[in-house]
Amino acid sequence: MVRSTVTEDVQSWIRQLIVERGLAPGSPLPTEAELVELFEVSRVSVREALKALQALHVVEIRRGFGTFVGSLSLAPFVEGLAFRAAVRHRNGEPSLYELMRVREALETGLIDSVVTTVPQEDLDVLRGLVDTMEAEAAEGEIARSTDRAFHLALYRSLENHLLSEVLDAFWAAMDQVRGVLGDSREDPAETCAHHREIVEAVAAGDRARAVLAMSTHFDALRTRLAPER
Repeated sequence: MVRSTVTEDVQSWIRQLIVERGLAPGSPLPTEAELVELFEVSRVSVREALKALQALHVVEIRRGFGTFVGSLSLAPFVEGLAFRAAVRHRNGEPSLYELMRVREALETGLIDSVVTTVPQEDLDVLRGLVDTMEAEAAEGEIARSTDRAFHLALYRSLENHLLSEVLDAFWAAMDQVRGVLGDSREDPAETCAHHREIVEAVAAGDRARAVLAMSTHFDALRTRLAPER
């Protein structure tokens, strides 16, 4: 059994303190001196723990102002996921394919629920984003920001903040890895057609059509990244 270090213990205690005190992002934390006294550890251990937690967005250190609860974003998760996939892909493992399959499973599994919850205003936004995609495709390339906005808007009606963050995290990790590996071989016109069909299937209230449209959206990528048998 690997024994934790003092710094790791302090990280755990700070996390526990945030939960027990009901602190939210932006809330001030006890001062460094107060943490030293509270946990009965050295100032060095507290500083190292705070720096480690800052890298994870658990705390935010503002020089001259103090330490606060961080944004608690999934950015570190995205970085770790993307780095893992890139390294393993370079070593011959199907990590990018696996990452894509997880994202596909999430989106295909959720689109059924979107059909029953999406309001007209979201459909208008989605159609507008597809129009933007088509204009960009005519110039040769669809902006990644437009694609990202589409997938965020698609699931907004589910009103699940964590779900939106997780979906966006997998989108961002996938995009980051593909950028590093230079894998951006997409037919813009085909991509537009796929997104348009997803919107129209959802608008029609056709669950089976929507699921098929989402699955089809991933077909080319799935085929390209699938490991050789």
